[in-house]
Amino acid sequence: MSHENLPTIDSPSKRLLEVADFHRLADVPPEIEWFANLESFCTRRAYQKALQDFMRFTGISRPEEFRQITRAHLIAFRDELRKRDLSGPTIRNRLAALSSLFEYLCEQNAVTHNPVKGVKRPSVESYEGKSPALGDHQARALLDAPDSLSLKGKRDRAILAILLYHALRRDELCKLKVKDIQQERRGVLHMKVSGKGGKTRYLPIHPQVSGLLHDYLEAAGHGEEDTGPLFRSLSNNRNKGSVQKGITPDAVYKMVQAYSEKLGCRIGAHSLRATAATNALDHQADIAKVQEWLGHANISTTRIYDHRKMRPEDSPTFKVSY
Repeated sequence: MSHENLPTIDSPSKRLLEVADFHRLADVPPEIEWFANLESFCTRRAYQKALQDFMRFTGISRPEEFRQITRAHLIAFRDELRKRDLSGPTIRNRLAALSSLFEYLCEQNAVTHNPVKGVKRPSVESYEGKSPALGDHQARALLDAPDSLSLKGKRDRAILAILLYHALRRDELCKLKVKDIQQERRGVLHMKVSGKGGKTRYLPIHPQVSGLLHDYLEAAGHGEEDTGPLFRSLSNNRNKGSVQKGITPDAVYKMVQAYSEKLGCRIGAHSLRATAATNALDHQADIAKVQEWLGHANISTTRIYDHRKMRPEDSPTFKVSY
């Protein structure tokens, strides 16, 4: 193969990347490269915390020192996390972050194997009941809690409706652009959702949600700004002409918590996702379709929300007949 096989450009001298930057990027350690390639903000934040914890424990100060890590170091780290009484999921998350890093180092031939493999992790807990689902009357009361006349109230009603009727994650809701709720497929208005792992799914928009979104956008006045954030912060967008900021996952969590407290039940945003999933399954929705609807990679995660097996009337006890 010769240089003649390479594609040509009109003017090689007009390069956008300076020579010094070209060589600097070529020398970036794979450990830094791996972290920079994590797209999800939530994943980056969780993995950063895990790596900082591990680096403090081992005394690592330079990226290259990760290549000296053995399984013995990781077992000692796991045992240290247990001594701190951290939960099983937290310990699994710490080890998962390190495993992801070492898998990348293996791909780059920086290490010969992934030392995290073989390290015993805490067993996966059943998450039933961890995010309590609301009853039908509670869900209706929550939807009615925001003021129906103010801009904030209209926005919050639309947010609560999307969480309760479409079971979005907080991060997914905050990523929504105006154009994402204007996707027509087979004559039905759909919502384009950017989920975990860069996966996209399209959800038919519930009629009640559609009405609340229309009321909100009409009051907010940004319904024509296709590429702008759908749900916007009211406190950070007071200067006209500035780049409009979308609402944050933390703000959504606090909002749900505040409205639920008024109803006498303090819950987080994930409980609304649990409510939607449980309600759909209780009304005989196909569990495989619910899995796709929720954006779950594994159907076992979806089964967490399936409480039909717990209903006394469905017990085999009442099927016995002599």
